Amino acid sequence: MLVKSQAAISIDKHMIHCRGAWTLPNLVQLERQIQTLRWPDVSDVWFDTVDVTAMDTGGALLLHRCLRSSSRNGQENTPQGLRPEFADLLQKVQVPSPQLEQGAVTPRTSWVESLTRVVRSRQAATSHALAFIGESTVAFGRALAHPRSIRWRALLRFVELDGVRALPITGLLTFLVGIVIAYQGAEQLRKFGTNIFIVDLVGISLLREIAPLIVAILIAGRSGSAYAAEIGTMKVTEELDAVRTLGISPMNLLVLPRALALVIALPLLTVYADVVGVFGGMLIALGELNVSFVEFIARFEEAVPVRHLLIGLGKAPFFAALIALVGCYQGFQIRGGVDDVGRHTTISVVQGIFLVIVFDAICSILLNWWDL
Repeated sequence: MLVKSQAAISIDKHMIHCRGAWTLPNLVQLERQIQTLRWPDVSDVWFDTVDVTAMDTGGALLLHRCLRSSSRNGQENTPQGLRPEFADLLQKVQVPSPQLEQGAVTPRTSWVESLTRVVRSRQAATSHALAFIGESTVAFGRALAHPRSIRWRALLRFVELDGVRALPITGLLTFLVGIVIAYQGAEQLRKFGTNIFIVDLVGISLLREIAPLIVAILIAGRSGSAYAAEIGTMKVTEELDAVRTLGISPMNLLVLPRALALVIALPLLTVYADVVGVFGGMLIALGELNVSFVEFIARFEEAVPVRHLLIGLGKAPFFAALIALVGCYQGFQIRGGVDDVGRHTTISVVQGIFLVIVFDAICSILLNWWDL
């Protein structure tokens, strides 16, 4: 005698009997019974479901799986005597079954359809990115028009995190880069007796290109990834939904302070990197080419125009804006869990460095055309 709250499935020749309550509490019991069954190896199989007293979505899915597993001719079996409300539920959970007939070929997606799908996905991603840039631009314009709306405490905190705390690693890296540039150049200049031109090599290359680019790449890996991870974690934990519920704009709360802080901090870090990198070059010039500090500084004032410094500093705010916007945008794009946070954090670093290098290359080409 089957208890009303229990469920069972059994096979009698070509008839499969389903009884009891096919609901969530009984699914484990039914799964164990199904694993012990051996479906009849005939095409004419009947499912007797007259004695099914209750059914929910889980039970309907399990019954649908049994119907598909017992089919032998490519057509799913139909349950007999199932109540109308249970039949409606079974109809809702059914998915198209694969072709089981021998010789059936799964249709392949043409390259045109695949290309169309890729183009559409890229169009959607581009539209989302442009919308984000537009929202950021509007928020930045409103902040300039109403400076009191800027969260100055948060801005100064990010200046400390992204600027002040990045001084040690920035100084060490650019110092070593200055040493490498001077050392490699010294080997060639010594052959021609033009030791003094080490100043031109170190000064122009560092101030104009290398120092701003090195600092931007360093900040993209350090701060850009942090922005994506922080905003992504807030989205996964539904903190962003709570912020929107309170009527606070995430753009003003999260994006604007980070972007403005990086725009302020990156040019200052670039100046610091210029000084430290040139000092590293001075040490190598003194040790390898016997160019004293006084001679180095005198030649530096003569051979390195101020425009090289201004060009390097002029690119720094644009580098900062690219890094901050990419990091924040990738944080907002996170949809899944922790794995998605890591993936978009990596994407933010790669895209940030890529855009910085592309922008720097474009600037170099244009400035060369304008003889600057």
